[in-house]
Amino acid sequence: MRAVIQAVRNATCTVEGRVTGEIDEGLLVYFCVERGDKESMIPQFLDKIIKLRLYRDDNERANFSIMDKSKKILFISQFTLAASLKRGNRPSFDNAEAPDRAKTLYFKAIDYLKEKGIEVGEGEFGAHMEVSYTNMGPQTFIWELNGDNFQ
Repeated sequence: MRAVIQAVRNATCTVEGRVTGEIDEGLLVYFCVERGDKESMIPQFLDKIIKLRLYRDDNERANFSIMDKSKKILFISQFTLAASLKRGNRPSFDNAEAPDRAKTLYFKAIDYLKEKGIEVGEGEFGAHMEVSYTNMGPQTFIWELNGDNFQ
């Protein structure tokens, strides 16, 4: 699993002129399921994201997570994060999970976030999405969990 995580002032996902998800201050998470990823990885993967201490306290130290601050997540499926750019000029998506399996894990991930009490805005799996946002900081992080570092 891979994610690009951005702290945002706001974010909106639109498909064919229809808003599928939007949030005010919180996290924009681009989420990718790779071949071989297991459902059992979801808690460890998402707990890291929701516990990231990105928000500042009175002393300007990053001591608060979205769990502490009741923030929201706009959660977008993005298989292109599995791309390999090693050979040639055309990205290879051989590492991306098959769409049916990826879709299942995407929705299980959303369910997990909601069970944790997080308000989740969603993209639309498999659609051409337009995502607009205002990055705060900017703060952008890449998080990857695979069989080599999964416990």
